[in-house]
Amino acid sequence: MATLILLNKPFQVMCQFTDDQGRATLADYVTTPGVYPAGRLDYDSEGLVLLTDSGPLQHRIASPANKTPKTYWVQVEGVITDHALSRLQEGVALKDGVTRPARAEAIPPPAVWPRHPPIRERRNSPTSWLALTLTEGKNRQVRRMTAAVGFPTLRLIRHRIGEWTLDDLPSGQSRKVHVHLPKSPANRRPPVRKGKPL
Repeated sequence: MATLILLNKPFQVMCQFTDDQGRATLADYVTTPGVYPAGRLDYDSEGLVLLTDSGPLQHRIASPANKTPKTYWVQVEGVITDHALSRLQEGVALKDGVTRPARAEAIPPPAVWPRHPPIRERRNSPTSWLALTLTEGKNRQVRRMTAAVGFPTLRLIRHRIGEWTLDDLPSGQSRKVHVHLPKSPANRRPPVRKGKPL
């Protein structure tokens, strides 16, 4: 049985346990010893981060080969168009290659927590929200994709990773679950350590 921590990472928190610049890190929010993040989430992005004490579970979640779907709620400048959504669905040409086909749809503004500090809103400049589901993880991919189709990202919240979602988890809070893993010698390997745990 593996331990899995679901954390709603706040804005401007490093997705690691230490930082030599004195910025907030996972250590400010997670007290369970011996767990490490399964994947990353940018400093200026919010939402679901999964942490585990199991190497096999970490690999299952984070390995690009497994193509674990991740869903993001994205607030963008302007009112997103059907044409832009179609381009996101088909794949967008970025400097490091064309993105895989994605699921993209306009959504009503979700009932989410206030961000601190709030986004900079311009008078007479509308914003809109979309849900974007990816099966890959290029660097800052969501932001680059929406910018490429003419709708820069203002706020980015990861809502789902595979079968796990934020549900009603408040910003900065975490929830512990246990995941059953098949018995196998490979399941004894420790998780990849990126940054010191608590």
